[in-house]
Amino acid sequence: MAQKLWEKSTAVNQEIEKFTVGRDRELDLYLAPHDIIGSLAHTQMLEQIDLLTKEELTLIHKELIAIYALTESGEFKIEEGVEDVHSQIELMLTQRLGDMGKKIHSGRSRNDQVLLDLKLFTRTEIGKIAESVDSLFHVLIEQSERYKSVLMPGYTHLQIAMPSSFGLWFGAYAESLADDLLFLQAAFKMCNRNPLGSAAGYGSSFPLNRSLTTELLGFDSMNYNVVYAQMGRGKLERNVGFAMATIAGTLSKLAFDACMYNSQNFKFIKLPDECTTGSSIMPHKKNPDVFELIRAKCNKIQALPQQIMLIMNNLPSGYFRDLQIIKEVFVPAFEELLACLEMTTYIVKKMEVNTEILKDDKYLYLFSVEEVNRLVLEGVPFRDAYKQVGLAIEAGDFAPNKEVHHTHEGSLGNLCNDKIVELEQDVLKGFEFSKIEQAEKELLKR
Repeated sequence: MAQKLWEKSTAVNQEIEKFTVGRDRELDLYLAPHDIIGSLAHTQMLEQIDLLTKEELTLIHKELIAIYALTESGEFKIEEGVEDVHSQIELMLTQRLGDMGKKIHSGRSRNDQVLLDLKLFTRTEIGKIAESVDSLFHVLIEQSERYKSVLMPGYTHLQIAMPSSFGLWFGAYAESLADDLLFLQAAFKMCNRNPLGSAAGYGSSFPLNRSLTTELLGFDSMNYNVVYAQMGRGKLERNVGFAMATIAGTLSKLAFDACMYNSQNFKFIKLPDECTTGSSIMPHKKNPDVFELIRAKCNKIQALPQQIMLIMNNLPSGYFRDLQIIKEVFVPAFEELLACLEMTTYIVKKMEVNTEILKDDKYLYLFSVEEVNRLVLEGVPFRDAYKQVGLAIEAGDFAPNKEVHHTHEGSLGNLCNDKIVELEQDVLKGFEFSKIEQAEKELLKR
């Protein structure tokens, strides 16, 4: 059995080990490539402060890059008896390089190592989320433009209210995603700060060059105070969880609309046949199961920040093992949100709309405000116009003109989609993912 990084002379009870390790071996596979990226930067810094020789650094980097290739191909495994990804990589280096492999942990603790891994993992996953949100955003804008002249009912209290359009409906969700990206960017900026060098939360007596590792890893800055760097564990996941929950909230609302509008009582949209399922007893059924699952999964994701908060909310400063449990809810959430984004993008792109909705007389009252406004423009005081139209509706004499003329910014006659696209693109540029990609490529070249 492989020795733990912290193990000395006393063997650990196997049941205790099983309980304390938990799902770390499984979840640490997500962190493995990021652990290696962090070690590439850390060991380069160790050479710069004379804790490694140039020759040692060259050999260590060669082996780290070979192990990185295993993580890329899916061949990397955490062996039975090895506690976590950090132990596995150090074990592999020691098996290949002897005592030289044991030197890479100088100046760091598993505390700052796992926090670094989580930050590198999280910023990578945020990049995937942002890209997927951008894809959905553009599909929504395309559909908004395609159907901008097709009117549909707008609702308040689920009562027909005023004329809306598919241009407004699709475009509303696009702009919602632009705001969600802004929230995601804020979480990303807090994530993209270097904790390495904080060690167990109190720094190191080695003359570490934290500015060098910050630059090598493409961080915007470091977490300067070493105690705060460790306090960021849990806070990082909670903040990112809130940003993910915001995106999930937009998807959940869209999914609810789509399920409702696809039903026979509405018939506003038609979902692609391959995205619906049948009934075991009713041959006519085409159930919107995909959107129902998206709604449920996104509602689950909206609980993520609360789950994290309840795990960490009564902890003082310093490291506690409680924080390990956060990984179990946090790490898998990215794949779930990405899957929801991809499914939503696919369905929205193939969604068909009903262009004849407002021909049904049950939607006549949608135009009551239009009629009031027409009378006001002819000089009738607003309250008198409101009463006049109301009395006509009560008497059954309401016969409105169904033409609508909305021209102000953001209305159905002036969607401002170009401004929404500009807003979203400006937010995306603020992430500066290319800087990170270039930094990691440079590390893997060495």
